[in-house]
Amino acid sequence: MRAAIDGAKLEEPDLVALLECADHETDELLAAAGTLRDRAKGRDVTYSPKVFLPITNLCRDRCTYCTFRKDPGDPDAWTMNPTEIVDWSRRGRELGCLEALMCLGDKPERAFKQFRQTLNSLGANTTTEYVARACELALAEGLLPHTNAGVMTAEELSLLRPLNVSMGLMLENVSPRLRGRGQVHQHAPDKEPRVRLKMIEDAGRLEIPFTTGILIGIGENIVERAQSLLAIREMHARYGHIQEVIIQNFRAKPDTTMAGAPEPGALDMARTIATARLALGAEMNIQAPPNLSPADVELFLRAGINDFGGISPLTKDYVNPEAPWPHVARLAERCAQAGFRLKPRLAVYPEYIGERWLSPALIPLVEDLQRRIGADGQTEPERGAA
Repeated sequence: MRAAIDGAKLEEPDLVALLECADHETDELLAAAGTLRDRAKGRDVTYSPKVFLPITNLCRDRCTYCTFRKDPGDPDAWTMNPTEIVDWSRRGRELGCLEALMCLGDKPERAFKQFRQTLNSLGANTTTEYVARACELALAEGLLPHTNAGVMTAEELSLLRPLNVSMGLMLENVSPRLRGRGQVHQHAPDKEPRVRLKMIEDAGRLEIPFTTGILIGIGENIVERAQSLLAIREMHARYGHIQEVIIQNFRAKPDTTMAGAPEPGALDMARTIATARLALGAEMNIQAPPNLSPADVELFLRAGINDFGGISPLTKDYVNPEAPWPHVARLAERCAQAGFRLKPRLAVYPEYIGERWLSPALIPLVEDLQRRIGADGQTEPERGAA
């Protein structure tokens, strides 16, 4: 811990030791991570006011913990049409949203003939082409797109780059073991770690501000968790494009294979957050979703986060529909009581605003929305909005 605070580069045995520290040592670990966070980020903690747009919930992967993905013919299968995208984007902007999160399943056109027909009826040949259209519609309504469309090729990333201020893909875990028989990703070809790492690397080569992270509690061991954090650090050292790292906890959901699996405890999450902070450094933006651990906001602040990710006043978390977003005013109160100030942010972090990282066509809207974020931590309402 002292070495990390002094700027030393921690390695795998160091991370394992931190992740395995005893409960009575955790306070010291959290204090070290908080000290490092305060050095670069101060006591401001951010969130992104967003509209969650589930462009399609069809997906070719079958992860054992997921309730988002559906097959064609399922009564809950859904692909948003352009009218819905425009309407939701407009309503979100009126409510002060700044981000349009494009979230969808992996490559459904490769698995389902019916979806290929749906895409053709929408004037697209591929899912990525349709996502590009959705981004155009959201931009026209004054929102900044952030696309998380699963694994994409460099060509697909290049297609979406001019229309997005940032993109994302959770690494989840770097271990190929989790793709083995009986493991969580056995039937999820897009969860192959080398495939996901390649996309993250392609995004770096293309200078795309990028969000990634790890998912804990899905059967990984401590060494694999440490290796996953180090893989993210290595990628960022090469390209400098990782704008944010999410530490996300598995939540058991009914009607899934892992419905009865144990969830990570609060201290396990806190130790992982703190270890990520010490491994990734003071400058990294580290997030933990508040709706997945509503009782632990203060603990995670102590552990070194400086961001809560997207929170929507309009749409639910379609990936975790059982977990409602916190009310922003109440979250701000809790942050204040813990000694922090909650502030809104854009889908692209300030250090990535510029022509190296963004299409020049996006910069005027980015700068305009940045100006609209009030010093009191509120976004300006639209003129005429209720």
